[in-house]
Amino acid sequence: MASISLQFTPFISPLHHRRNLRLHRPKIPCLLPPKLPRLLAVRSVQRNNEYPSPLPPAKPSGLDDFLSTAASLYPLYVTVGGVVACLKPSTFSWFVERGPTSYSLALGLIMLAMGLTLELKDLVNLFMQRPLSILFGCVAQYTIMPAAGALIGKFFGLSTPLSVGLILLSCCPGGTASNVVTLIAQGDVPLSIVMTVCTTLGAVILTPFLTKLLAGAYIPVDAAKLSLSTLQVVVAPILLGSYLQKAFPQLVKLVIPFAPLVAVLTSSLLACSVFSENVVRFKSSMVNASLASDASPWMIIRSILSGELGMVVLSVFCLHFAGFFVGYVAASIGGFRERERRAISIEVGMQNSSLGVVLASSHFSSAMVALPAAMSAVIMNIMGSTLGLCWRYIEPSADEVEASGSVAN
Repeated sequence: MASISLQFTPFISPLHHRRNLRLHRPKIPCLLPPKLPRLLAVRSVQRNNEYPSPLPPAKPSGLDDFLSTAASLYPLYVTVGGVVACLKPSTFSWFVERGPTSYSLALGLIMLAMGLTLELKDLVNLFMQRPLSILFGCVAQYTIMPAAGALIGKFFGLSTPLSVGLILLSCCPGGTASNVVTLIAQGDVPLSIVMTVCTTLGAVILTPFLTKLLAGAYIPVDAAKLSLSTLQVVVAPILLGSYLQKAFPQLVKLVIPFAPLVAVLTSSLLACSVFSENVVRFKSSMVNASLASDASPWMIIRSILSGELGMVVLSVFCLHFAGFFVGYVAASIGGFRERERRAISIEVGMQNSSLGVVLASSHFSSAMVALPAAMSAVIMNIMGSTLGLCWRYIEPSADEVEASGSVAN
């Protein structure tokens, strides 16, 4: 059986100095990687001793190193942007006033960057070699998260706009940052990459259908329009990027080093713009809580957290926690190896929050619908990065690492 191989493009340029990595080099999409610690050892998930190890790649330039480091600071950008949105919401008014068109164009740019590193024939080959694990991961993505979103919204008694927003977020496909977290966590990176692409392409049908099924009890949902928007802002840019890669390979080679940084900055702008739209409401609730509570500071904090802001944060946290935990447990019950369990857990737990922001802004009148997806951009990345770092220091057993080189399913 042909070996599964993984290309580390400039998206993960700091790893180029590794010694004799046993990796072949087809182009596979992997966005938003951070500058990884120098102690991290990357292993090929599929090996074939019939092929010799390639020569070590050239050392990345200083510019590539800088761009990769800058792209790794995504949670920091979103956090700083959120603080700016609180202090001066008008900072993002130029972008908000042009929404939802500006939101759709921004997400299209992110998906275009993904398509620039994608070759469909490589994905088909990977899928044919490992259909069971890929299908299991995709089914887990579109069952665990939507169910969790609907149950959490009811459990916390969220308002209608927030419940719909949480359900919409939970029905979105896996996020591209999951590929990076899986790499840090020593998980099955090829599995994570293919799952991201498959769930993203499947979002054209599954995201609108599940949103209508679960959120239709709250408000009317036009599944056809949601599907068309998903096709326009997700699938079309990916296919365009894949075409440009083949038609203009030299030009794409020059652009790719800048793609991760552009993608994370654009995603940060999306999240912070939506958050700025709701800042006035949250400030009002905070002021009311501080005026109404003449007790201790703990009572004031408790009053604030029990309001809409606190409920959104808690609900989004519980949603992603459920994805990570139940995804891992389901993969364990399914008999998958540790590296595959980690990949499935991370892929299920991390959503494409940018798509949630765009769909919520384009198809729902209340700005509150987009808020869970905007908050997810910060909470999800902090949780995912923390989980990845914890798993990085927990080595899979030696038997599983060796067996992963020969077991496809």
